[in-house]
Amino acid sequence: MIEYLQYIVFTAAIATLLAAFAYIRSMLKGNAKPNRITWLMWAVAPFIATAAAISNGVGLAVIPVFMSGFSPILIFTASFRIKKAIWKLSKFDYVCGTVSALALILWYSTKNPNIAIVFAIAADGIASMPTLRKAVKHPETESTWPFVTGTFGAISSLIAARLWTFSDYAFPAYLLIINIVFLSSIHGKQLTSFLEKVIQTIQGSTPDKT
Repeated sequence: MIEYLQYIVFTAAIATLLAAFAYIRSMLKGNAKPNRITWLMWAVAPFIATAAAISNGVGLAVIPVFMSGFSPILIFTASFRIKKAIWKLSKFDYVCGTVSALALILWYSTKNPNIAIVFAIAADGIASMPTLRKAVKHPETESTWPFVTGTFGAISSLIAARLWTFSDYAFPAYLLIINIVFLSSIHGKQLTSFLEKVIQTIQGSTPDKT
């Protein structure tokens, strides 16, 4: 059973890393344009959650959480090297980044692993808001792969949880939810457009009964 869980967790970790490279490749093509504040905070918060979880005795389940921070730091770093990947930051982005950083400061002042995870989730969620807004308004500037593998990684972390304590499942459960939200946001317009075409096709093929 343990070997099976190791296989799932490490596969998810590798998939997350490959997704980061796929995102960077999209940046090189001029498609993906990451919001630097979001991706920086996405790196910091999971690292804090990882440290807190390890200090509380979490085992394999912490690996996907760590990778959810390592991949963003790669993307954040690459954004300074790729001119096509620049996304202009707004006041809203800076406000979210500041509040997110404040949540991390509050974590530092607690020294309690469980409270640290709560503040890490808050910091990560607030940092997600600029990119979430961008994904809704400009889905073409985001790549799907990090969020697909992020979902898989979160699921693998939940499967690997041993005791189902707060330290084991809190951050992975949050990651599962936020990645699904992003996938829905990125593909929302595409799904709506597809459904509209289906409806139009059905209406066009329906015989006129008048």
